[in-house]
Amino acid sequence: MQSVRTNKMGRRGQSITLSISDHDKAQLEELALELGMMWGDRPNITKLVEEIARKKLIVAPKQEWGLEQTQALERGRSALIDIGKITEALAIAQLLIEHGTLTIPLKNELERFIIKPTQTWRLEVEKYIRRGQPFRLTYQDAAEQIHHFHIQFAEIGIHEDRQYLDCWCKETIGNLDIPELCHNWSLRLDRIAEASTTPISEPWRSGLDNINIEMHLFHRLAFAYKTKINLDIENEWLVDIPQTKRIVRKITNTFWFIREILRYGQDCKVLSPDNVQNLIKMEIEKMRTLY
Repeated sequence: MQSVRTNKMGRRGQSITLSISDHDKAQLEELALELGMMWGDRPNITKLVEEIARKKLIVAPKQEWGLEQTQALERGRSALIDIGKITEALAIAQLLIEHGTLTIPLKNELERFIIKPTQTWRLEVEKYIRRGQPFRLTYQDAAEQIHHFHIQFAEIGIHEDRQYLDCWCKETIGNLDIPELCHNWSLRLDRIAEASTTPISEPWRSGLDNINIEMHLFHRLAFAYKTKINLDIENEWLVDIPQTKRIVRKITNTFWFIREILRYGQDCKVLSPDNVQNLIKMEIEKMRTLY
């Protein structure tokens, strides 16, 4: 403990002596510095105390958020990261550190995120995409398996509220999509903790491989359906089938497409191509067997 004497600088006045620890003295000096209360080039604790006494600074109990509020904000922070809004996610992380009811693992995660909000490899990938520079991506997944991809086109896409690297790669082994789309990969970015990237001498492609699918929408879904901009090629009402809309759409990945249309249930039918229709039949058969 040490004594800190405060008085009216520059004129005679009353003084008080504060008995505080070195740590508390340093905290007061840091606060005075943050608020611009200086004596020459040194933080001035006296000015800080005076401003509190004159009610120019408000002293109030520290606000602590409950577990439910903390969890809600943490879900919001994760969602912001998923859609690439890192600055906003950082602001929430800082608020959680200051006011949240935190478990030790969450506190450690937030502190790591504040120190290093975006991985270096992610910044490199975004640079390559902006420049149209093909690159090699090597990363280790959650199962500790090493993956190598030679990428000749890539874009950041959002699927089911999470960010993915949608890319065209030379590699096809392990891709379960139909042959026409087996060069397209969708890599979930938050599953890649660390990676390395290097440029390669290959041409940059204009986009992902794609195919056209045709489907019919029925009844209420047909009326409620909103055209998918840049994806739907045709959107028209059928004259010979009442309350039915015909959609022709460009798709690059059957996995995401099937997950979308299965939600439509009996109000949607895919007519072509046959191999996509067969994939949907297989998925429905698996569900039927399960139940």
